[in-house]
Amino acid sequence: MKNIKNSSKDKNETAYFGMGCFWGPDDFFSKLKGAIETTVGYSGGDKIDPNYHDLGDHTETIKIEFDPNIVSYKQLLGYFFKKHDPGFETKTQYRSVIFYINDEQKKEAQEALINYNKKYGKKALTKIEKLKKFYRAEEYHQKYFQKNNVKGIC
Repeated sequence: MKNIKNSSKDKNETAYFGMGCFWGPDDFFSKLKGAIETTVGYSGGDKIDPNYHDLGDHTETIKIEFDPNIVSYKQLLGYFFKKHDPGFETKTQYRSVIFYINDEQKKEAQEALINYNKKYGKKALTKIEKLKKFYRAEEYHQKYFQKNNVKGIC
């Protein structure tokens, strides 16, 4: 008998978002129906092997592996815009960014950004960029809220 989780893994997709501090988004998305696994890390910069104390030009990023039969990329984009302030100007480490991995994700991200701006009548500062590389953050950052019994946002 096939393990259902493993047989469906081939159909899973991945999303990458920068939404400020990565602990809160990790906590939220890890509990979302359809999310298979979440990992926090660093993306968007040129520094090789960044770490929390030496990020270079990277952004704190959440990687979400998800089952598109349960939650779509478009729905994840909706949560992306609801769960942080995309109009808040900040340093590169905490910026609002959608990292796409293919043309379909790029198109959906662009549409979501346009819809956000129209709906709220303000301009999101969210960037849409091709994912170059995702570096997994240090273990103490993974599931930080759950490990430390923290509630809320960061």
